Amino acid sequence: ETNKKGYLCIGIVFPLIILGIFKYFNFFVDSFVYVFGISKTGSLNIILPVGISFYTFQTISYTIDMYRGNVKVQKSLLSFMCYVTMFPQLVAGPIERSKNLIHQLKEYHPFNWQKVKSGLLLMLWGFFQKLVIADRAAIAVNTVYNNHSEFDGTQIAVATILFALQIYCDFSSYTDIARGASRIMGIELMENFKQPYFARSIADFWRRWHISLSTWFRDYVYIPLGGNRKGKARQCFNIMLVWFLTGFWHGANWNFILWGLYFWVFLMIEKSFLLKKLEKSKVWS
Repeated sequence: ETNKKGYLCIGIVFPLIILGIFKYFNFFVDSFVYVFGISKTGSLNIILPVGISFYTFQTISYTIDMYRGNVKVQKSLLSFMCYVTMFPQLVAGPIERSKNLIHQLKEYHPFNWQKVKSGLLLMLWGFFQKLVIADRAAIAVNTVYNNHSEFDGTQIAVATILFALQIYCDFSSYTDIARGASRIMGIELMENFKQPYFARSIADFWRRWHISLSTWFRDYVYIPLGGNRKGKARQCFNIMLVWFLTGFWHGANWNFILWGLYFWVFLMIEKSFLLKKLEKSKVWS
């Protein structure tokens, strides 16, 4: 048991060290320099590997699932590497789980016209979202945001709505293209978006947006830390840590960390006050 926990720690820490060097090293150095007011002598100028955040998380989830007994140890390095670097979802997700993907990669997938047709249509919808909706909306958004002083409040509000549409279609399109390409090969990836703008609360929104990331943090951070089983104060801390890491995952910048903590604050307000009032008023019934 001690050896298993040791291997688990290595399997978690080692990928995080690699991710930290490539993605966060300069952020830590800059923050250290700013806090202590010392002179900066240089920075690490290296190319960030494509999709490193995604396959780091997939590697860690495999290690944890293996420790928990949810998946078998992969004796074939090829099988493991195919799982980690599954090319359709490597850049923009969804972040797959080993218990869903590895067995599909090993199975024989004969030609299936229905899956090919469905996959091509899903890819076509993804390209439509990206090229027709997101890229066209970006033109209007950039025009207004880059010269906001020249536009009135109504125009800025419209641009903000278009930006929400743009960012959703940008992200959702990549996921649909990845899912469609995988389906053509007979492999089903998890759904990553479920109409998030129709959510009835902030918590509901994040259950529908980037589902593979939010469930990853739930299963591998929030629940192992105790979830909601150790009192309200501990639950509040667990949610804060999850959102701190969510912001940090999105980018090596304090803006992303503050973005994550911003949503943590609103989720706590919603959880403590608004949801109870909504339930009592039977708005959701």
